[in-house]
Amino acid sequence: MTIEILDGAKSMSQTTEVFWPRWIKDIERMLPIRSQFVMSGNIRDVFITPTTAGNILAPFMTCLWSCLESHGYEFLLVYDRIDGIKVYPQSPVVQDKATQLVGLKLQDGLMAVNLDTLVHTARKAISLKSVHAGLVIDFASRLTTSPQTPESAEYKFFVAMEKLSLIANPILAKSTNPLFNAVFWLLNRAQDIPSWFPMDSERISSIVVAHPDYESRFRAASVLAPLFKGYDDSSQGEKRDFALRLADGTDGMSLQALVDITQLARGQNISLKEVEDAVRCFKVGATDNPWRKNYLKNKIRAAQNQIEKRVKGQKQATIKAIDILMRSVMGLTGAQARVSGGRPRGVLFFAGPTGVGKTELAKTLTELLFGDEQACIRFDMSEFAEEHAAARMLGAPPGYVGYEAGGELTNAVKQRPFSVILFDEIEKAHPRLLDKFLQILEDGRLTDGRGNTVYFSESVIIFTSNLGIFVEGEDGERIQNVKPSDPYEVVERKIRQSIENHFKFHLSRPELLNRIGDNIVVFNFISPDIAQSIFDGMLANVTRRVQTEHKLELEIVPATKQKLAEWCTEDLSNGGRGIGNRLESTLINPLARALFEYEDRQADGKATIVDIVEQDHVYSVLLS
Repeated sequence: MTIEILDGAKSMSQTTEVFWPRWIKDIERMLPIRSQFVMSGNIRDVFITPTTAGNILAPFMTCLWSCLESHGYEFLLVYDRIDGIKVYPQSPVVQDKATQLVGLKLQDGLMAVNLDTLVHTARKAISLKSVHAGLVIDFASRLTTSPQTPESAEYKFFVAMEKLSLIANPILAKSTNPLFNAVFWLLNRAQDIPSWFPMDSERISSIVVAHPDYESRFRAASVLAPLFKGYDDSSQGEKRDFALRLADGTDGMSLQALVDITQLARGQNISLKEVEDAVRCFKVGATDNPWRKNYLKNKIRAAQNQIEKRVKGQKQATIKAIDILMRSVMGLTGAQARVSGGRPRGVLFFAGPTGVGKTELAKTLTELLFGDEQACIRFDMSEFAEEHAAARMLGAPPGYVGYEAGGELTNAVKQRPFSVILFDEIEKAHPRLLDKFLQILEDGRLTDGRGNTVYFSESVIIFTSNLGIFVEGEDGERIQNVKPSDPYEVVERKIRQSIENHFKFHLSRPELLNRIGDNIVVFNFISPDIAQSIFDGMLANVTRRVQTEHKLELEIVPATKQKLAEWCTEDLSNGGRGIGNRLESTLINPLARALFEYEDRQADGKATIVDIVEQDHVYSVLLS
């Protein structure tokens, strides 16, 4: 969006009070006693700038000049290494005056200089007695490739500028108080110039231009409101509500981001009342919002039956998971807080014994929400047990090998903003990596090694853990904390207590547990009747596969099926996964061996397993 459009926007109130950014107030306060200002941080943003018509959003130079002009400054000299020196503002009258006073030789409004001649020009500008003027050294981060060990000419330049800061004097000119003809250094980072330069002169002030706070975003939203569809038909209360919602939804963003959101809203014809859609469109790059589809509500209403077909015997866990999903779909996640910000749509912590359906429930929820299991982004956290593995997930820091590739997590979320993100066996991750989840769960965003911000506001985060099944005894040995015979209430209480102890005392990170809150879903052990149901389902899958692959209808005589069920369900300590593993050893492997020989003599497309024989731990299938 161009500045002209912003300048044309009317404020929500014609009596808008004068509001300057904090860094402008710092400059105003320090101009009588400081001759140079090292400005770093958020300098490429736009800023609220008061005018006679009300507040506008303007770039750094416009905002700085508006302030200096109000204090009697008549012009600025602006230098960068590409264009050289130019005069600001760019009017013929101002250029002529600057040329006469400072001795500029402009060609097409520019004057080529090197660092030596820049010092000469700076000396003239700060020594003027009759007018207030200033020098802006733009893109100062590019003055030297090695800030702490500059080349000889660069070192001489910084020393000369340090000397100028000490010999400069404030002048009265048109101002009511003596002010310096100041030099302004515009840096991306304070360390982009030699560290001794601002430290060794008391006349040099370092000012960090911070990202906009809530008040700044609210005022910027008020400036941008007239550019949204439906503004003229909205009441004052609706306009104020819009500004509050836009400020709430853009925590951590620049004011330029608010301008971009407004531009997107205009392009997508998004109205004042739908500002959250514009913010989401900016964050994740998608105009369509699956969370608002009516069919999703209908699917969740009937979700329990669908889930229980795939995840058996976990009624309590299923009901709680569905409740959290309903809360997510209704947009009530974090509703108890004044500002929910960009937190993930939902957070679930699945805890319980191995093989009871934690990962399967995560996949089922993914299919339920987004119609595709592939929308589940899964990370096995045992692969991230080392501290350096954080670079693999989030991207290496700048300067390190591979940093330009980004991180596995940030790249995946950027590609699929509407997704379920599954962190399997979270307790195995390195504690330093867990710290990153604080930012994800609280703010819903993460910045990768390339400096790109990725938003998790449309994702569901699921952690799984086996914490609490085994604990460390007094002698250091692992002992079983909960048993299959324990009632669910006991299992839930002991597992929750173990999780709390792990985060509070073992990791010393109670704040992470606090972000997860009451979203811990405890799974129960597999009971014998549920084990039989799981076995039946897996056996049906085997016969279906044989039919598909070999066009062979497989039957098992009841006595053999009963024997097979007893073998597969005698040990339920490994849950459904253990049942599957036993079925593979006792049936699938020997069946494959038998089918190799049986295929040559089959005639009617049917086969019956009459028995399964075990000898010396080797199983054999007898077909007829």
